[in-house]
Amino acid sequence: MSVLMIEAFYGGSHKQLLDLLQEEIEECSVFTLAAKKWHWRSRTAALYFMQTIPPSENYRVLFTSSVLNLAELVALRPDLAKLKKVLYFHENQLVYPVRKSQERDFQYGYNQVISCLVADVVVFNSAFNMESFLTTIGSFMKLIPDHRPKELEKLIRPKCQVLYFPIRFPDVTRFLPEHKLCQNLQMTEIQDIEEGKGLKTLITSRKCKPDDGLMRNSSSALESHPTEKQEGLSESLMKLNHIKKSEGTSAYHAREDKEHMAFNSCSMLSWPMEEKYNVGSKHKPLHIVWPHRWEHDKDPELFFKTLLMLKENGLTFDVSVLGETFTEVPDVFAEARRELGSSVLHWGYQSSRDDYLKVLCMADIVISTAKHEFFGVAMLEAVHCGCHPLCPKALVYPEIFPENYLYTTSLQLFKKLQNFCKRPDLVRRKAIEVNLARFSWVVLCGKFKSLLAAEAREDL
Repeated sequence: MSVLMIEAFYGGSHKQLLDLLQEEIEECSVFTLAAKKWHWRSRTAALYFMQTIPPSENYRVLFTSSVLNLAELVALRPDLAKLKKVLYFHENQLVYPVRKSQERDFQYGYNQVISCLVADVVVFNSAFNMESFLTTIGSFMKLIPDHRPKELEKLIRPKCQVLYFPIRFPDVTRFLPEHKLCQNLQMTEIQDIEEGKGLKTLITSRKCKPDDGLMRNSSSALESHPTEKQEGLSESLMKLNHIKKSEGTSAYHAREDKEHMAFNSCSMLSWPMEEKYNVGSKHKPLHIVWPHRWEHDKDPELFFKTLLMLKENGLTFDVSVLGETFTEVPDVFAEARRELGSSVLHWGYQSSRDDYLKVLCMADIVISTAKHEFFGVAMLEAVHCGCHPLCPKALVYPEIFPENYLYTTSLQLFKKLQNFCKRPDLVRRKAIEVNLARFSWVVLCGKFKSLLAAEAREDL
């Protein structure tokens, strides 16, 4: 069996997913286009791949993202039409925000709709992404002046399912400050469960004390996770749960030479912070991080306006503004850099993955002000590094984060940050209650491998 993987926009989360699947799925053939000028990729990639992908009798499954016009490709290449065609939505163009409504190009959303019609399986990275797409098809098609197609949602919905974007969380233990290490024991290494140090040994080495219910809480958190009972869950996770039940131990094994899978145990382990908190750190200013693309849909205007309000009220803080930049950078970034002055610790894209993770590990709070988010890898990676999240109560965020991490208005965001600036020790004492395990590759790998099996329309 051979999987043909096609990515018309090989960058960001699209690249991250394809690289992971290519590494983990046997017998893959991969064809990509660089992550530039996505508008032209959406318009013309099918013609490029028609000429680039060689014919092969070994192909059984075609996996691509929704940037590609799949209908055009299979029309141009009838040999690919017979494959099990899997279409993955990182985002959808029906509700993707534009600065002015007249700027929305009908063609991009139309491409995605007809791609769904020819696909065998349509996969979305969140329920928000799926429902916002399906429920908007009807009104979107009303933009056609006449002879409008009807009931397309009914044709597409039976093919659809949600499969969260899988994250290979890196081991960041070596970058974490003491209070974060002790707070959550973030790195429980699944692959190395049969070797390495037991949890009790690790606790001793960290000089941290759990409460009496540590092992009970750790085991029950795994038991209560519904994915564990589904087919396709990795054997290593089952093994971890079995060992926790029978021996009351967990394991951690560090390898500096390789990025490898680890769980953030934020939602699993809860220890009394008084015994672990470094009192000296409470005098440091609150460190805020914003790790998003420098584009208008992430609403940097709201973020910087909130920070400047804090500054006007005499509050001190440090800020790191990370994320990728593209050809056009909103003017607000240069203006904010000048006005924030010495409050800025880091500014711009970090040259290495380790540099990026170090900043996240030293930060206290990660903020999203997005007007568009269908999943949000950057926010989850920051939480994995021990950052307290603050997100809009909208888009995908209520699907991922508990209520206490959400804000409904810009004023509410300001007040939350105001309180944390006055008492940064409060946020550093808080255990983060976000279950990252359900977004981990080690949990989702079975689902993806089943998805890319040759049988068409299988239930995952």
